[in-house]
Amino acid sequence: MERHELLGMMKATQEKSGYVSGEAMAHMAETAGMPIGDVYGLATFYAFLSTRPLGRHVIRICKSMPCLLQGGETLMEAIGEELGIAPGETTSDGRFSFELTNCIGACDEAPAMLVDDAVYGNLTRGKVREILQSFD
Repeated sequence: MERHELLGMMKATQEKSGYVSGEAMAHMAETAGMPIGDVYGLATFYAFLSTRPLGRHVIRICKSMPCLLQGGETLMEAIGEELGIAPGETTSDGRFSFELTNCIGACDEAPAMLVDDAVYGNLTRGKVREILQSFD
């Protein structure tokens, strides 16, 4: 395996098991003939990769200044109130994980959130509640 193939392998691993485990990273490092630290560094560099198990649905809120100025803080509060979790946590039933990330590419719809692969924009507390309640 070439070094440049690692990202694709990590993405495939996460799609299959929900995250990139330490065992998976060790196997990738051995296969690529590189230090585990380099593999771990790559896995933790990209916000859309996770080195820990996540919920069935992953909520991502942009933590950049433009989104925060447009009400991103309100979204974080609404998610916390609705699900009882803070950024970096997963609900006890494993239904949702809440992550902060850099840009989700929806500045024109701020405040916005990404749930799995779907972007929801121009949000209010009420809209956030409705969206979250629509997931199984």
